[in-house]
Amino acid sequence: MSLFTRDVTVCVLSSGSAGNCTYVGDGHAGVLIDCGVSTKQILSRMAEVGLGDAPIDAVLVTHEHSDHVGAAAVLGRALAKRGRPVPFYMTRGTNEGIPDPCVPDGVELIEAGRSFRVRHLLVEPIPVPHDTRDPVAYRINVGDAAVAVITDLGRPTALLARHMRECHALVLEFNHDEEMLMEGPYPYPLKQRIKSNHGHLSNAQAQALLMDGLGDHLHYLMLAHLSEENNTPTRALVAAQRTLQDGGAFGRVDVKVCLQRTALPPVRVQTSSW
Repeated sequence: MSLFTRDVTVCVLSSGSAGNCTYVGDGHAGVLIDCGVSTKQILSRMAEVGLGDAPIDAVLVTHEHSDHVGAAAVLGRALAKRGRPVPFYMTRGTNEGIPDPCVPDGVELIEAGRSFRVRHLLVEPIPVPHDTRDPVAYRINVGDAAVAVITDLGRPTALLARHMRECHALVLEFNHDEEMLMEGPYPYPLKQRIKSNHGHLSNAQAQALLMDGLGDHLHYLMLAHLSEENNTPTRALVAAQRTLQDGGAFGRVDVKVCLQRTALPPVRVQTSSW
């Protein structure tokens, strides 16, 4: 057997409370992680960054909130018209919680902690603490490269850190600055929900998880799901860069803040496979 290399493309198409969607693929197979913005936006943003012809073999749904699954039904029909029906992978709890208008055809049930394959992509669903029925994050393994998308969780976990240590590219939630949240306009019950162990990661919590999960392979870090009311790109960047500095990875890791209204330029990780 001979060793060959190819690039794994990671593109955050949208990230934030108004909708989330990330593409991961290697030109031969690919997946969308979540579909919380409209089908039109997903496909047009892929085209705008040069991924208009990229394969979409599955959609991986993290949980049932509309900013992660809102386009599922329409997207499923649109992808079927482009070629063949595409499965939507999700846990049983997520499937039970999806609003009826969003339910796609072709649901495939998965279990957190039990890996599965989408063609040659190895997908690992990882349980996360969030206020939904059975939420997960995803790690995608392509050859010897690994990419993880970890958002919508209320606290760091050792399991997530362990999965992160092998990653070459990481999409990680930096949702809120705690001081901004507590002094901001949100009603108190919503502030408490966001701060809870099943809410969203603060910058400080994301720093702690990043430090625990920082591995030697990481080259791309994308700060995700920033609150427009309770965080700023500058605060999130400073927090992430301070952690990379403390972890001896500053300068090695390219850090970007994900955007709500436009796609980030794709990043590419080289992988070797047999």
